[in-house]
Amino acid sequence: MDIFLRLLVAIGIALLVTAVASLVLHLVFRALGRRERWAAALSRRTKHPTRTTLLLAMLWTAFSTSIPRDAERFPWRDEVSHVFLIAMIGVGCWLACELAIFLESLGLHKYRVDVPDNRVARRVRTQVLIIRRLTVAVLVIIAVGAILLTFPGVEAAGASVLASAGLLSVIAGLAAQTMLGNVFAGMQLAFSGSIRVDDVVVVETQWGRIEEITLTYVVVHLWDDRRFVLPSTYFTSTPFENWTRTGSELLGAVEFDLDWRVSPSEMRDELDRILETSTIWDGRTKVLQVTDAVGGLVRVRILVTAPDAGSLFDLRCYVREEMVEWMQRQHPEALPLQRVQLTDPVQERAAPRRPRRENDSQLFGEGDERSALFTGPIQTSGIRAEDVPPERR
Repeated sequence: MDIFLRLLVAIGIALLVTAVASLVLHLVFRALGRRERWAAALSRRTKHPTRTTLLLAMLWTAFSTSIPRDAERFPWRDEVSHVFLIAMIGVGCWLACELAIFLESLGLHKYRVDVPDNRVARRVRTQVLIIRRLTVAVLVIIAVGAILLTFPGVEAAGASVLASAGLLSVIAGLAAQTMLGNVFAGMQLAFSGSIRVDDVVVVETQWGRIEEITLTYVVVHLWDDRRFVLPSTYFTSTPFENWTRTGSELLGAVEFDLDWRVSPSEMRDELDRILETSTIWDGRTKVLQVTDAVGGLVRVRILVTAPDAGSLFDLRCYVREEMVEWMQRQHPEALPLQRVQLTDPVQERAAPRRPRRENDSQLFGEGDERSALFTGPIQTSGIRAEDVPPERR
């Protein structure tokens, strides 16, 4: 009973030391956070794993100092110590991952993506996210390997695995060919700059934004709030449209099929008035052209520009709506019409026929001599006149 009482006292002291240490760290980082931005971010990021690590370390120390090494009286001491070791490795991996994420994101706040010209910021953010996921994956693999090595039988198995590493690497490469291809494709996307987070793309005739880029797949947030999940190899092997590859500014078209009585000059004046009242037109381009005039209709195309894809879609809808209302109100004659000519079939049959001219039946209309060359008797050399029948003479 003395040993268990001593264990309870040690656990109480461990909890007290953990609470005091956590409070001191909190006050220190709180004071630093008032002057340094990184201190506040580090405190928020590592608060829970740090406290958990301290708590486990204190409890393990209390247990080790309270329970003596006596296999007969306490045969479960080694198993409990083993559990503490595994827990410490897991919590240490958690703390290491949080520290790595903090260091990788230390200067990320300088690159804002909520501004119009955010191409560089989106590229940096994409690369940091890929590096973050790769770092976490490596740390987790190391932690799992360290946990496995704590078991006595795994060390011998590890030696045999290392001896046949060549064969295992070939088998693993064949089994994980698709996964490794996606991993390398994800790293290529992150550092090549072909796509970045928040890029506007068109894939499989679907319009959307790049929401997330992982080591194996890419998530596209479609315009109707659906998510299109594609493997990373899709963007390295299949053509796709990237509307914000070099900048977020875009140019869009609005087309109308109108009647021939439309006035393009008045439409230009109305377009100027519409764009002057718009808050999403960036002022770079405004063009109105008649691009086609066949088939009974006139095609008018309007080109406008906007700072980003979402604003361009809204601007095109706004210009189209204002133009339709203006034509309905001011120039209804410009609306597209379908012209149909109705005739009386009885009058068509009663219409007098054109008199037949003498040369209507002549070939090529060039007289009897040229017609005779094609319709008259065929003259063949070496045939005597008496051999020709009377009716052909």
